[in-house]
Amino acid sequence: MGVEALPRRAARTRPAVSPLALDLLFYLACLAYAAVTAFTSEFYGFRVWGGFAAVGYGLAAAHTAWLWTQPRRPGRWHSRRLGLGLIVLFAMLVPLAVLVVRRLTGVDWLITPFSWSAQPEVWVIERSAKLLLEHGTPYVDITALGRPPEVNDYTPYGPVMAVFGLPRAVFGGSPVADALTDARLVFALTACVCVWLTLRLLGRPRVPVRAVQLAVACPLTALTWSVAGPDLAIVGLLLVAGALAARDRPVLSAVVLAAVVSAKLIVAPAAVVLAVLVAARLGSRALARFLVTLVVAGAVLTVPVLLVDPAAFTEHVLRFPAGLGVVRSPAASPLPGHLIASTSAAGKVLAFVLLGAAALAIGVWLVRRPPVLGSDAMLRIAVGLGAFTLLTPATRYGYLVYPLVLLGAMLCFRRAEDRDRATGTTSSSRE
Repeated sequence: MGVEALPRRAARTRPAVSPLALDLLFYLACLAYAAVTAFTSEFYGFRVWGGFAAVGYGLAAAHTAWLWTQPRRPGRWHSRRLGLGLIVLFAMLVPLAVLVVRRLTGVDWLITPFSWSAQPEVWVIERSAKLLLEHGTPYVDITALGRPPEVNDYTPYGPVMAVFGLPRAVFGGSPVADALTDARLVFALTACVCVWLTLRLLGRPRVPVRAVQLAVACPLTALTWSVAGPDLAIVGLLLVAGALAARDRPVLSAVVLAAVVSAKLIVAPAAVVLAVLVAARLGSRALARFLVTLVVAGAVLTVPVLLVDPAAFTEHVLRFPAGLGVVRSPAASPLPGHLIASTSAAGKVLAFVLLGAAALAIGVWLVRRPPVLGSDAMLRIAVGLGAFTLLTPATRYGYLVYPLVLLGAMLCFRRAEDRDRATGTTSSSRE
């Protein structure tokens, strides 16, 4: 009976839809997004990205359609990864290079989105680094500008984010230096190094095609890479923190996580998930080391800047993102939370109730089924940040890059865990 059951079990695990069909559907959807962006976006950088990205997605779709008509063969030309390489080239590398050079014409700080070669967060972070070097704080005093403040006067990030602008602040000044120190290049390099470190910590598993599609080839990732980039650097560091926690290195994980939270406060919920992961794997003592390190490292990275100008820190980092600053945050993408909150005062209350209910549900999920593997943690962080992005009244659709990258990472973690389980090995290294 057991032998007869094997074919039925295999049949249940066989994919119902061809992977190539899913690839083609994915690339065609991405192509449509890129084409619409190229023709309709108000932002110059978005339009440039859309034009190049449409070429990359179109070539990937054409290659996939060709593969569908060919018998399966070994070789580079018959690999599904060739289409991904075309996307990386045309939807990421080429538009980034073009926009970095185009930025040298000098259109920063103008209220003209149709001319921006980089999104405002790039200029703001570079300015924050210069302010940090000159004044010990990356935040300007909004009340002392001598004019009405505007959105771009704000730096809605933690102190660590200014680090990414230091190359421009220290070495910039000439056209070549300005191009080489563009903050987007620093974000991109950080993201790539973090991916390499994460895969190394996982034992260098072969990355699934679907993981690359979710984490890299998705339009949100490729667009962010080309026109902005801070979220990719932050989620990259978050992956390193998760891999360290999954490999039983709680102290190092806490140090990296402290830097992540000190750069961008919205990823703070990830600390709860990784704390539960550490406790589930190593027990209460390891959890205590993790939490103490997280608090101490966070204080070291944040408190010195906070003490320089507490009022400015509060205005930029807390009040402005919450929509309570002197200037209202423009973060208002038409996601469910914003749409519900914009209906009425009752709608705003309902949006926060839904956000609280989602947080409670995820908390119950963590308690009832605490993550014990890195893939478990990645899934829970992805769901948490996805719910936050969808339900918060003031947010940006670009933040959806976090759950997409984390879901792609989950597939990599899972492949490494399956390999370890199959070989009977473990790569944990307790501190």
